[in-house]
Amino acid sequence: MVFQIAMQIISYKLKKRELFSGGNRVVKYIFKRLIYLVFVFVIISVVLFFVYKAVPGDPAAVMLEGSRLTMEPEQYDQQYKQLREKLGLDDPLPVQFAIWFGNVIQGDLGYSTQYRMDVKDVITQPLLNTIKLNIPAVFLVMIITIPLGIATAVKKNTLFDSTVQVTSIIGYSMPTFIVALVCIFIFAIKIPLFPISGVNSPGFEGEGMARALDTLYHMALPLIVIILGSIGGVTRYVRAAMIEALHCDYIRTARAKGLSEKVVIFSHAFRNALIPVVTILTGWVISVFAGSIVLESIFLWNGIGKMLIDGLVQRDFSIVLAMQLFYVVLSLLGNLIMDIGYAFVDPRVKLGG
Repeated sequence: MVFQIAMQIISYKLKKRELFSGGNRVVKYIFKRLIYLVFVFVIISVVLFFVYKAVPGDPAAVMLEGSRLTMEPEQYDQQYKQLREKLGLDDPLPVQFAIWFGNVIQGDLGYSTQYRMDVKDVITQPLLNTIKLNIPAVFLVMIITIPLGIATAVKKNTLFDSTVQVTSIIGYSMPTFIVALVCIFIFAIKIPLFPISGVNSPGFEGEGMARALDTLYHMALPLIVIILGSIGGVTRYVRAAMIEALHCDYIRTARAKGLSEKVVIFSHAFRNALIPVVTILTGWVISVFAGSIVLESIFLWNGIGKMLIDGLVQRDFSIVLAMQLFYVVLSLLGNLIMDIGYAFVDPRVKLGG
């Protein structure tokens, strides 16, 4: 009896040590990846900064464009010089980059020449609007495409599979702006169910639940476009991964053991198909946020995509750089999450190696 208790205590301590060791390994791996991501972020920041600085244009002249005709030449020259000094445009480019990057690290993203205010104050609401639009879209597309991809793989070469394949090819082949125009024509013109543009109704002053419902009403049409434009591609990737998994030897072994088809499909096939699915889904989530550049411009959705386009048109490079850095951070974190996800879906993948 004493021997058994002692063995249980030793076994518990060994398991606890292994778990702790595994936790250390994961933490060490994440720490190494974060160092790598910081290095990549710095390199990309250098490239982006110098590329945009090479674009013709003078931010100080843009800010004073409306005042040129109302000022005396001497007064204009004086304000022009003061503005260039305030924006740090007279410093050498390496010095400008060092100042800009140091400010970015501290949360200061610069000054917007278009909005005449700090960039971080300008982008807060558009960033929230983009997240409001894309997070539900990601969630709904996953709910639809993963079961649909599994079903088409299981029912391969049936009428159901063929119908889904033809439909998905059509949706996959159509550009987002074409899908958007078709949806606008059907759901806003022919059958006026949803508004065409905006985050809220013009002049809307409600708060709380009333404002949330109004935002959801305006969100419906762009949300439908994202879902229709994404279902085809993601479904085909899930289907392909599942078909490959279902043809493996371990599936035949599982069926030979008498396991139910549901257990074979979900506990064996889908689990082993998750690695390519995780890869595709991570890349797709990043592309959804990147694709919002076009979608937000079409629906006049006040998000970071629309703001990026407006910043490029107005040559407001502080806004443009901030938006680009957001997409860089999103991509880097997406790759980190994808690598960690591999270890969770497949025990054969080791972290920290």
